[in-house]
Amino acid sequence: MAFAISFSLDTAAIISTALESILYGFSVLMFIGTMWALTYKHSVRDVNRPVTVAAVLLLILSTAHVILSIVWTEYGLVTYRDMYQGGPAAYFADVSQKIFVVKNSIYVLQTLLGDAVAIYRCYVVWQAAWVIILPSILWCGVAVTGALSVYGDSQASSTGVSSTEVTMECMGTFCGLTLAANLSSSGLLAYRIWKIERNASASRTTKVMTTSIIRVIMDSAILYTTALLCTVAGSLCSGSGPFVLIDMLTPIISITFYMVIIRIAIGKNTRNQILAVRGRVASETERGSSSQYSMKPLQVHVSHSTHSDGAPVYGVWNQSQPPTRKEFLTGTSSSFGALSS
Repeated sequence: MAFAISFSLDTAAIISTALESILYGFSVLMFIGTMWALTYKHSVRDVNRPVTVAAVLLLILSTAHVILSIVWTEYGLVTYRDMYQGGPAAYFADVSQKIFVVKNSIYVLQTLLGDAVAIYRCYVVWQAAWVIILPSILWCGVAVTGALSVYGDSQASSTGVSSTEVTMECMGTFCGLTLAANLSSSGLLAYRIWKIERNASASRTTKVMTTSIIRVIMDSAILYTTALLCTVAGSLCSGSGPFVLIDMLTPIISITFYMVIIRIAIGKNTRNQILAVRGRVASETERGSSSQYSMKPLQVHVSHSTHSDGAPVYGVWNQSQPPTRKEFLTGTSSSFGALSS
């Protein structure tokens, strides 16, 4: 209850809009890095189109959500602050407003898109439909609870007291199913990559690359899971904290998606650079060894002795410079003469 007293709805609106705007700025920078990772040194045919479309859709949804959050805050604090009996706090308590319903719908769509991408990655790695049955069922539950939450907001009364409690209950269930779907898909994906690495060759470079991929997946899952747990815990309390956390979840979904692509691309480029350096060092070493032990012309010196009239005559022939015909005939005749005598 102390948490609810310390944060009024108008204060929560200001805090949520500020934090969402900061996180949105980070998500835009990471979107630029994601586009670079997906298109740099890649032809149009090599670009992963489903991932690219998902990245663009996440940016569009997060941009629309932050714009609506700013407009909603401006309406409550400036434009319509005197139209409600309780002031700005009463305005923010009315969840039946169209701008809030649209903002909540965008959050639901972005959550469904992020979970769908996680399930798609799991299917691509496993190449089996039975693996994604449980995450798909949980995803359907997320869609149903999200739709019920949006419908409940649109049908809420202008008082906003009972509708706010119903909204928090639906959002708590929504975030809980989202958490289960995200953990199941991320866990199956990490287990499959670990199993592939275990059955693969014992190459140290392959192990390092696989370990880094698993670490990236786990880091993104931990970030998103922590935010969801805080939202679920906040929804169980009668406070305005979940409104702040839900607005922050919208850019966090985009950040976790972009983070996986960027870090894997950085790790892949680093691995390629290491392999290129190793290849150049190996070629230079091999070239130096071959030049150090290169073949040189072989010279063979053959010595011969002849006896002419009982007096030995010694000579040396250079194999690289063969004797002339005169020297050869003289030495041969002398040798035969000595043998015949």
